[in-house]
Amino acid sequence: MHKAALLLATSYLALATPAFAETVATTASDAATAATANEADADTQPDKNRAGPAEEVFSTGMAKGRDRLDSATSTSSLRGEDVRKLGSRSIGDILRTMAGLRVESGIGEGNNNYTVRGLPLAAGGSKYMQFQEDGLPLLEFGDLFNVGTDVYLRNDFNIAQIETIRGGSASTFASNSPGGLINIISRTGDVEGGSIQLTTGLDYDEKRVDFDYGARLGENTRFHIGGFYRSGEGPRRVGFDGWRGGQIKANITREFANGYVRLYLKYLDDRSPTFAPYFINITGTNDDPKYRNFEGFDLRRDSVLSPFLGPVVTLDQNNQPAAFPIATGQSAVSKSVGLEAQFEVAGWTITEKMRYAANGGDFSRAFPNTANTVSAFAAGQGGAGSTARYASGPLAGQPILPTDMINGNGLLSLYFVSFVRARSLDNFTNDLRASKVWDLPDGKLTTTVGAYLATQDLHTTWLHTAMNIDANGNAGTAMVDIFNAAGVPQTLNGYFSFGRASSLFRRAFDVDYKVFAPYGSINYHFGKIAIGGSVRYDTGRVRGSLVGADLNNGSNGLITQDINNDGIINRAETRVAVLPFTQPGAVNYNYGYLSYSGGINYRVSEPFSLFGRYSKGARANADKILFTPLINNADGSVRSNRDKQDVVKQLEGGLKFRQDGITFNATAFRVTAADHNVLNGAANRTDRSYRATGVELEGGVQRGPFSLTLGATYTKAKITEDLLDASLTGKEPRHQPDWTFTATPQIDLGVAVLGASVVGMTKSFAQDSNLLVMPGFTTVDLFAQVKVFDGGSFSLNANNVFNTLGIFEVNQASMPANGVGFARAINGRTVSGSLRFDF
Repeated sequence: MHKAALLLATSYLALATPAFAETVATTASDAATAATANEADADTQPDKNRAGPAEEVFSTGMAKGRDRLDSATSTSSLRGEDVRKLGSRSIGDILRTMAGLRVESGIGEGNNNYTVRGLPLAAGGSKYMQFQEDGLPLLEFGDLFNVGTDVYLRNDFNIAQIETIRGGSASTFASNSPGGLINIISRTGDVEGGSIQLTTGLDYDEKRVDFDYGARLGENTRFHIGGFYRSGEGPRRVGFDGWRGGQIKANITREFANGYVRLYLKYLDDRSPTFAPYFINITGTNDDPKYRNFEGFDLRRDSVLSPFLGPVVTLDQNNQPAAFPIATGQSAVSKSVGLEAQFEVAGWTITEKMRYAANGGDFSRAFPNTANTVSAFAAGQGGAGSTARYASGPLAGQPILPTDMINGNGLLSLYFVSFVRARSLDNFTNDLRASKVWDLPDGKLTTTVGAYLATQDLHTTWLHTAMNIDANGNAGTAMVDIFNAAGVPQTLNGYFSFGRASSLFRRAFDVDYKVFAPYGSINYHFGKIAIGGSVRYDTGRVRGSLVGADLNNGSNGLITQDINNDGIINRAETRVAVLPFTQPGAVNYNYGYLSYSGGINYRVSEPFSLFGRYSKGARANADKILFTPLINNADGSVRSNRDKQDVVKQLEGGLKFRQDGITFNATAFRVTAADHNVLNGAANRTDRSYRATGVELEGGVQRGPFSLTLGATYTKAKITEDLLDASLTGKEPRHQPDWTFTATPQIDLGVAVLGASVVGMTKSFAQDSNLLVMPGFTTVDLFAQVKVFDGGSFSLNANNVFNTLGIFEVNQASMPANGVGFARAINGRTVSGSLRFDF
């Protein structure tokens, strides 16, 4: 971390000079923030930048856009042009740089983990935060198993602005978002012009083209279109084109004297790998562990994926033998059409937003079960005297001797490969609201009423297989067969079973959710004081069916079948998982809950304000309570009302300052939350309550060409009650660091922009038992843009420039006796170059 500290100190000294100009990175551009609030667009080209306004208008998660200093909320924003400087990264890696968010990336393009304010990350995804695109959710639930919301979201030139609101009125202006909102706002063609950019990896294989263009088609009509396409192996060595695909988005806006109508279109078809915990050597003690790469496998650059692995041989969703490509990864497909309209009618602002999205795709990932030395691993599957032999790769058919230090580490491992088929994650959302500002003798009264309607399909099938593999990096992973002492094969061509070695987790979900939520708010602004409150009532209707032996309804989920049709039953063919369609379970229940939020803001002076707020919201429990004892399989009812949703309560208060190029925001918070979940998709179910206290800090400063933005969050969280494991009551939640921080120093010389993005966190516990520690880490990314000719620029991006081993996840709860652990880390150093043309 000393390198990051030196960089921050140097940047601060360069900026700490007498005069300060207006901050750029923490001030939302007038056009970008108003893209949702009052329809000015955020389209800004490098040579068309406009100075930020005196006010910072923010609109996500509130009735109407208003200056941040007049709003009793904790918010952050990032301009599209600043997103471009950070390079063609995943949305998860972009959001890691924003203050107040805790993001666990490194999983891939999607399925990363997001939370705020100590709210737990028990099973990943974004349970308490909702992802929106242009003000509507991409998926109604942000933590569906194997298909997180961000798998349908991409970072490209279409982004005008990213807005985040933490706590506050997020619980009442959207459903299932008690922790906050992340809103990706699109460009809409207000400024004519476009860009095309060609990007290539300089030390890894990726070729990418991005483009966008916006213009007017007439006095009252404008449009914007943009997208990207890419291919290549990607930042980790997998031995095939892990990345292939892209997206295209378009919108057209028709303006009228009293409003506008806009049509949105989107088509996403993109494939990218999923990375999981891989081999790591763990030594030392629980309190002071040492994490090191094994010889032959670099946790930062390698993956178990390779051309010698697979295919995913299993029974399909119709219980027929099938073979799916191991390269599937996250193969996301989304087709959506949306409509947005806003009109002024008799003093009321009427806003209508609607979108239908057809979402689907296949999602595969390989995750570990066990690993050991060759002799110990072979004995574990075949008994004493068992031997191993390569089943694939250049050494196929060759024996592996117990004395062989294969790949320099001498390890074999059992990996489960899940293959989730998203037959339909289609959804429809409609949000209609009306707002009016009433002029009163002493101030202004803003009233809003609205109604939200949504449907969400959950039609997925979980398929699995299990493979024996070696620990070989550099895209060389191969499959391994085990033979017992008598020479009888215990596996088939490297497959240990055609399921998860049991009937667990072979499932079919056919469940439909319908949500209806009326809501309203009132805000009275008089003098220096603004007092407001909002309320929402969510109702849900859940209907469907479940199939799987782990419904524990007496169904058989494990059979013997001759998978390769050779007339011989191999041991692996006695472990074939099947979907028991004749014994489904029902899902049939309704839910309803009230959310509310109230706050007060005191504008002490023009540059300074104080605020306080209390909110109560909830998140309806979706797939995390299915396949658990909470559901009565016979009639589909839920055991009790408290199991249908998890309540979040937040008390927050803070200050905001903005003057002469300096901004500083601080928010103290206290959060309580309930959580029904399933850890890591495994059988260990949780039913808990949590409490977290802390403070969010965000600031910025600029002098001339120099700028620096900073963010830090301190959080102290604990499990206040675990109803299923009392020994965990009072423990800290896993993966919860005391401190997370971000910093972005930058110098803009006109013809060149140079900067860095620094993101770090302190240590945390690997699991809720609070034994094994995960070390804190800091990553530094560098970016540079140079104008090489009029309308043309060259960019260089170096991510994780110091090649830090930054660990987000460790499977083990305590020090492993054999020193073999599994961990997920951020990608190692990658450097890319881009040539961009603006026109």
